[in-house]
Amino acid sequence: MFYREAGEFKTSYKADQATFPIRFDRIFFWSVTAFAFLVVPFLINDYWEKAVFIPFMVFALAALGLNILTGYCGQVSLGTGGFMAVGAYACYKLMTAFPDLNMVPIIFLSGAVTAAVGILFGLPSLRIKGFYLAVATLAAQFFLVWLFNKVPWFYNYSATGQITAPERTVFGFAVTGAAAQPATTYLFCLAFLFVFAWVARNLVRGRIGRSWMAIRDMDIAAEIIGVNPLRTKLSAFAVSSFYIGMAGALFFALWQGAAEVTEAFGINQSFMVLFMIIIGGLGSIFGSLVGAAFMVLLPVLFKNIFVGAFGWPTDLSQYLQLMLVGGLIIFFLIVEPHGIAALWRTTKEKLRLWPFPH
Repeated sequence: MFYREAGEFKTSYKADQATFPIRFDRIFFWSVTAFAFLVVPFLINDYWEKAVFIPFMVFALAALGLNILTGYCGQVSLGTGGFMAVGAYACYKLMTAFPDLNMVPIIFLSGAVTAAVGILFGLPSLRIKGFYLAVATLAAQFFLVWLFNKVPWFYNYSATGQITAPERTVFGFAVTGAAAQPATTYLFCLAFLFVFAWVARNLVRGRIGRSWMAIRDMDIAAEIIGVNPLRTKLSAFAVSSFYIGMAGALFFALWQGAAEVTEAFGINQSFMVLFMIIIGGLGSIFGSLVGAAFMVLLPVLFKNIFVGAFGWPTDLSQYLQLMLVGGLIIFFLIVEPHGIAALWRTTKEKLRLWPFPH
């Protein structure tokens, strides 16, 4: 049976603390990774790229960032859409100001700019928390959207107020613009998601991650045992904003190709990413990925089944989708606050002991 550990033993601390200590988990993870990198690029088309894979990877990166801040450090944020806008507009300004700059450092620099903005708006967390911090980050959301909408310099004085991504290449392959191929943009986004999901996984298991969780669980006790609240909270805001900024840059440059701040990065975007980590699981890297997959695939599923197969009106399908998401959020908050990730952990524990009673 799956997850049976008979015959498996650890001879070192490193092996015992591995990300995937069970052999079946390691085989499954690397098999999925190999399939994603080596097989999917040969099968992907425009629809699967724009409707499924790219939005999943963009929102998975954003959900990872928000989960670091909210799930691991306990700092509530409703400004994800605004921070994604910072990453998108930083990416646009860098692409237009430095035409010869490679796309990879542009994404990194966009995340770095967003991290600086995140530290600035994270300063109130040193004095307030909970509902009041949520309101402060909500104010940041509205302020950032207003700023990008009202200051023409950010969109290069365009008459429409819209930003459009210029064509860029990586190793000779176009990743933005009309010349970009689905396989190229897919692999570019997948590489970012894979690397930074791995970084996040190891980050939360180290000293920094333990400091975040100490602040989350009881900030006064954490300070007594030597955890610096200033450095810990601001580092969580910085790392979270870095991830969200990169997600905003990928959202603009590789997925949409063009964006208008009010429509693309409004408050609905912030709530959507928040719903991802609530449904997927707070304080879980796996939960961030599952929540993003759920929220991205659900509209595609409803569109293909109810609209395409049954011929239902599009607005009715959207209402049903909102009702389902709302019901699931209530369900998880009551029955399993740690989301789908906790259900999966429980299932694995039962499989490890099956057929004996748990």
